[in-house]
Amino acid sequence: MRPEVCTRSQARTRPRPRATARARLLRGTGAVRAAAAAALSLTLLLAGCSSSQAPDDGRITLTFQSLAWQKESVEANKELVAEWNAAHPGIRVRYVQGGWDGVHDQLLTSFEGGEAPDVIHDASDDLADFAYGGYLADLRGLLPKALVDDIPARSWSMATFGDGVYGVPFLQEPRVLIADADRLRASGVRIPTPRHPWSWREFRTVTKRLSGPGRYGVAWPLKEPVSATLNLGLSTGGRLFHRGPDGKVTIRFEAADAVVPRTVHDQVLRDGSASAATLGMGGSDTLPGFFGGRYAMVPLGFSYRQQIAQQAPKGFHWQVLPAPAGPGGLAQGVSPQTLSIAEDCPHKKAAAAFVAFLLRPANMVRLALGDWLLPTGSRALADPALHTEEYDWATGAALAGQLRPAPAQSVRGYAEWKDKIATPALQEYYSGAIDLAELRHRLEHDGNLLLARYQR
Repeated sequence: MRPEVCTRSQARTRPRPRATARARLLRGTGAVRAAAAAALSLTLLLAGCSSSQAPDDGRITLTFQSLAWQKESVEANKELVAEWNAAHPGIRVRYVQGGWDGVHDQLLTSFEGGEAPDVIHDASDDLADFAYGGYLADLRGLLPKALVDDIPARSWSMATFGDGVYGVPFLQEPRVLIADADRLRASGVRIPTPRHPWSWREFRTVTKRLSGPGRYGVAWPLKEPVSATLNLGLSTGGRLFHRGPDGKVTIRFEAADAVVPRTVHDQVLRDGSASAATLGMGGSDTLPGFFGGRYAMVPLGFSYRQQIAQQAPKGFHWQVLPAPAGPGGLAQGVSPQTLSIAEDCPHKKAAAAFVAFLLRPANMVRLALGDWLLPTGSRALADPALHTEEYDWATGAALAGQLRPAPAQSVRGYAEWKDKIATPALQEYYSGAIDLAELRHRLEHDGNLLLARYQR
């Protein structure tokens, strides 16, 4: 469970619908609010406290907490920090290694203790409570126009809460199908492409055709089922979260929202084309069975290609396919990785300059390649290195234009709703413990009661 964050500024909860995210960012806030230069504790809190107070030599020192974890990604981040420090002797950046597990609670504790990092690596769907709680700096007026213009408005909207912009979205990850290429071709099924993807109905038919005794057409690793279910549901027209004229959000589980969960449910319990054993697994847990021929396909994030490329046995051929499409085409929700600045950082302009350096097009490409993800920046995304046939980079790049804000992107209380209500309800539905009507009741009735606490 993630604790509720109290709102410091109710004014931020009243969005201005006429202004686009990019326009609001460019407009700026006028004078940057004076930062309180309170004395910070020297004791590091898990990932470390902010050390942005100037040391005796007069230099500014900023703390950058990175959540990079893959070897190439960590190396790319550290190299860029070293390059910045070499070119900017008056503004030193100290790299601090964080971790995705438990980052929300770790950041909340550091914010409340006044010990947050100056530059914060996170994901956009984790920012709402921090933004509305007053813990993150509004970036309007701090970033260079070139960076603002290079990132599409739809990406900026993913880090916009109320009237402010509280993170720079820079890396994004579509969900794709990783397939056993030889098994697909031997079956004679139509191979989908981004131009001609499978429909959800065709996908279900294909998985039945690829199944047999002890073998399954698909493995759904749904240990954490919520983001996969909601984000893929955008292709079918699913929304689930509906914001009214008063700005308040209500949950409605409608026919379009049911397509993806019903497909998974029926593949497992009716068709026998999906393994029930994988429902409680993480993505990595399915790879031995995938390599061993037990599963023909696994829906995974695009970055799993790195792990598969490293671990696949000799002679095993795999390929990336687009996720199934519905009335919304290949649209799917994403929560891009973001870089934010702590509200308590006394050197916001220096921190913003470092963020802008990290996200120069060439540097954004380096970060994307290191993480095996797609950049949000238009110039970085156009780099030839991200359009090669090797490791199916081109397939992923072709999906970038279809990525949309995750349905719960700006919903306060989403983290608690996901952990306490949606995750157990979807897990029980996929296993057959409850039916679709009970799933709807839990998501809607119980969910709206919970969200009401955040929207009083």
